Amino acid sequence: MPKMKTKSSAKKRFKVTATGKVLAGQAGKRHGMIKRTNKFVRNARGTTVLSDQDARIVKSYMPYDR
Repeated sequence: MPKMKTKSSAKKRFKVTATGKVLAGQAGKRHGMIKRTNKFVRNARGTTVLSDQDARIVKSYMPYDR
């Protein structure tokens, strides 16, 4: 059986933790910060843990990153 390929877009955007959770950058911070509240901008710093449903999809893109 040949090796499965990892999606290049996924390996650049996501990271799997030691416990198997998927980290991703916060959404909604590319542009339009003027209309966002200060609370939103503050809470959207750094990374976030994806929900279980989304994490299952991302893990299928990265078969060896477990």
